[in-house]
Amino acid sequence: MSTRILSTSALVGPALSELGGRFPELRIAAFHSPEWHAALPEAEALVVLLSDSITATDLAAAPRLKAVGTYSVGVNHVPVQACEARGIAVVNTPGVLTDATADLALTLLLALTRRISEGESLVRTGDWTGWAPDQLLGSGLAGKDCGILGSGPIGLAFARRAWALGMQPLFWDREGRGGKVDFELDQAPRLPLSDLLTRSAVLSIHCPLTDQTRGMLNRPALERLPAGAVVINTARGGILEEDAALDLLASGHLGGVGLDVYDGEPRINPRWLQAPRTVLLPHLGSATMETRDAMARCLCDGLAAALSTRR
Repeated sequence: MSTRILSTSALVGPALSELGGRFPELRIAAFHSPEWHAALPEAEALVVLLSDSITATDLAAAPRLKAVGTYSVGVNHVPVQACEARGIAVVNTPGVLTDATADLALTLLLALTRRISEGESLVRTGDWTGWAPDQLLGSGLAGKDCGILGSGPIGLAFARRAWALGMQPLFWDREGRGGKVDFELDQAPRLPLSDLLTRSAVLSIHCPLTDQTRGMLNRPALERLPAGAVVINTARGGILEEDAALDLLASGHLGGVGLDVYDGEPRINPRWLQAPRTVLLPHLGSATMETRDAMARCLCDGLAAALSTRR
């Protein structure tokens, strides 16, 4: 059987099978499995997940390749420059997961500051003996500054949610621009990173993982945060220096850390499993039926366009 489209996984919704019907044949094989490697020489389009790190060697084994599509916004797992050098289109899924990811960042923030996991555990274990004035006291958010790393669509969407809670958004972006950021409900200042950190009672990460941002939130950066600050990461692991964050949690300098992404995931630093004041999720940022279906549609439409124009 010839293979025009080679995917490492089925996707949510009918879009992938429809694409396979339009550009037969579609083959689904686990990433780097013998079946996947065997199909590479004939593949004209690859579909990969964010956990599938494509290499230049993989590209070299696919001489007919016209497009690489990733079921994600981020493309740090795809050798973009090598694709560009060969005229291979790189297709991702921007825009459609903005609200779902911003919602999850807000969920992590509220779960941390209102101690939701601890409260549910208290009830489920049968240890709750009734209301008490000082039981699981959390912290409010209204009137506090919220630092947002990244002023793209997800950062803007999170700013609207933080603003609705009475917080003041503050932005940083990789371009180092100044001025104001219009997030529809209001405008917020764009600050140098050092200035933003010193003011942020909440720090939420919404920038891509690049050479510039890798390890950006190291120990000196995190120490600039006010005592008791909360850090949220729904972007990519590797931006936050995890051991530094864990040390500052243990010392009490950080009030909490909420993570949906990890450096080297799905491997997780075992220290997180014992760390206090944390909420840990398994990369659920875009995990709604509506969003994953829309992502598949966006990806497959982009691949169809690439296959139609690259003869």
